[in-house]
Amino acid sequence: MSERVNEAPGNVRLIGGEMLLWSDMSHMAGVTDWRGAALELVRRMIPGTGRVLLVGPHSQVLVDDVVSRAGETAVLLRSYPDACALGERHPELAVHCGRLDVFDAEEPYELVLALDGLLRTHSAEAPATAWTESLRALSALVAPGGRLVLGVRNDLGVDRFIEARTADREGGDDQWAPHGFDPSYPSGPGALDGALEGAGLSVERCYAAYPARQAPRALLAREALAFDLPESITFPLSARGGDRTLVADPLRLTRLVFRHRLGEELAPLWLAVATRPPAPPGPASAPPAPASRLSPYDDVAADEPCGEFDTGPEEWEGVALPLGLIEEGAAVHELTRSGLRRLPDGEEHPAPAGRVVEEILVEACAREDTKAVRELLAALADWLEFDGGPCVAADSLVYDGERFAAIAQTATPAVPPEPRVVLCRVLWRFAVRLLAAGHHHPWPWPLEADQLTLTLCGMAGRPCDPGDLDLARKYDAELGHPAEQADTPTYRDLLGARDRLADQLTAALARISRLETKLSYRERELVRAKSKVRKTQRKAAAVRRTLGYRLSRRLARPRRVARRVIRMLSG
Repeated sequence: MSERVNEAPGNVRLIGGEMLLWSDMSHMAGVTDWRGAALELVRRMIPGTGRVLLVGPHSQVLVDDVVSRAGETAVLLRSYPDACALGERHPELAVHCGRLDVFDAEEPYELVLALDGLLRTHSAEAPATAWTESLRALSALVAPGGRLVLGVRNDLGVDRFIEARTADREGGDDQWAPHGFDPSYPSGPGALDGALEGAGLSVERCYAAYPARQAPRALLAREALAFDLPESITFPLSARGGDRTLVADPLRLTRLVFRHRLGEELAPLWLAVATRPPAPPGPASAPPAPASRLSPYDDVAADEPCGEFDTGPEEWEGVALPLGLIEEGAAVHELTRSGLRRLPDGEEHPAPAGRVVEEILVEACAREDTKAVRELLAALADWLEFDGGPCVAADSLVYDGERFAAIAQTATPAVPPEPRVVLCRVLWRFAVRLLAAGHHHPWPWPLEADQLTLTLCGMAGRPCDPGDLDLARKYDAELGHPAEQADTPTYRDLLGARDRLADQLTAALARISRLETKLSYRERELVRAKSKVRKTQRKAAAVRRTLGYRLSRRLARPRRVARRVIRMLSG
């Protein structure tokens, strides 16, 4: 073991409590993978000449970006293998390996980043300290006027109600100190604010991270969540599919969370930005240089606060912390007071208003309002023929009752298909998602997605044939966003499907019972009718054997012959 310790790079310092064999980076399933939105937020706070400290494991992309931008960077890790690997990758980086509570910095830092939280700052060699004690130890590393960026996972986030088996399952190898038994762990945004203030910090911004704690794609400040955000912003903020086992449809729950303005309370993850008040100037010492509060985009920081969102106290007016950052593919959009702005130098545009087309159709199908479905589909077909884009879908369009608007701007293919094929693709994707989610609709249940698509095309006034449907499926595959046809249904969807099948089976059994009762009655009636026929036949046979019947038949024969002769002579 000592041989491995001696192989440590020169920039790695052991401070006590280091874990010589454990690696947090090899168990990245529980470590948050911060991407474009978090990177943009961190970049705005990095002091050009100040000192930055990263506490706990972070993704390599974030570490490399901070090291390349900060004047002086240090890292605190508990894992010795991770510290050695990081020290070899960045020889200029100061890497401290050990526990947070024994770390004694020579000077405080202008920016302290603990985006992974405080759960991975302890060691298995000593009992884990309380969360508030770890927070006080962390806040002591922040210089006066400096910032702390802290990630805190919500034990009652919306993702906890969605996933049947969480990524950081209880009893994992990295949970020698079981989570959930610390009474000091924050239970909500209010408790988090109180803990930060108790540690001598003031909350500058508190962001709600969506859609999941594993890989957040959006950061929304509480000032923005206090308002009714457009569905064009909130609808995409739901974790979809993958290889996870889901209990419920994340789209429905996330939509209800934002609709009831519980976006902050039920966020999967909180990202708090707190500052330490600057030290009062004295004759003996000058105040330390504060962290840089200017954005890489100075024109945004210089904007005067106005509009629908409250930007906070007056001292925040010069702070370039955004109201929200939303990642969309490789692009990052900033949520402003009047809409969205694509970074770094995109123009600001208002967020599209209206409801998502897929939601309107699902609601109309649930009410069996075929008239509303027909009118909406006809308007959609007209829009696709004249103004619509070839890459839209029912879940990426909003409709305000008069016009359609795309939620996300996508690249247009070089050779766009005919509007009929585009409409067929949109309705096919909707049919697949409608049937996969098990929503109620007014058409027969045995109907497949292809048949339902042709029905919807007819209702839109644009009849399509199977050839158009094949072209639509091929075009959907070319766009790289295939319909979620093979997704594993959620547990609640399975229960709903089972209940529907049970209801259908009960109705079928009741109908079979009624038909069997009616059939038994008809069989008895048939037996009685056959018995009457046999009795009548026996009576007729007995009458034919009587003398009177035979005489009447013989006497009636000459009479019939005479009639025939008379007819022939008269004719």
